[in-house]
Amino acid sequence: MSKNSPDHSHEPPADAEYPSTLRITSTPFEEHKESVLDRAERWEQGEAVPHVVNFQDASRLQRVLTPRRLELVRSLMDEPAESIRALADRLDRDVRQVHDDLQILSEYRIIHFREEGSAKQPHIPYDTIKIEVELSKSIDGASESPASA
Repeated sequence: MSKNSPDHSHEPPADAEYPSTLRITSTPFEEHKESVLDRAERWEQGEAVPHVVNFQDASRLQRVLTPRRLELVRSLMDEPAESIRALADRLDRDVRQVHDDLQILSEYRIIHFREEGSAKQPHIPYDTIKIEVELSKSIDGASESPASA
């Protein structure tokens, strides 16, 4: 994992159930913390809640979700890939670059892998991915830049 990725100690089990929606947000820490607590409470009450990946810094979100990576996400949402090589062929891209992009997206839990023999099969278990970015006014001429995600 890179130093900028979230701290996740394990992969979800292969049979993990995912909600239909993944929300990728860019909100300040306090607001995100409140949202996490609200979702946890709703989940404990049996309500279906989306998974959320939050970037406290909109510029980091932009660095992670590049146009090429968004193209990769869209392709996987349309159809899972049998292997990283098959996905690279489908996108007419270099296998190493696709592998590196998948690793970054996996660190942020946007894409997931299934192991099938020796092939890692990238897939996205969500029907919808919503990307929400919050920009706020600068205070005293300096832009608000909360701690990084």
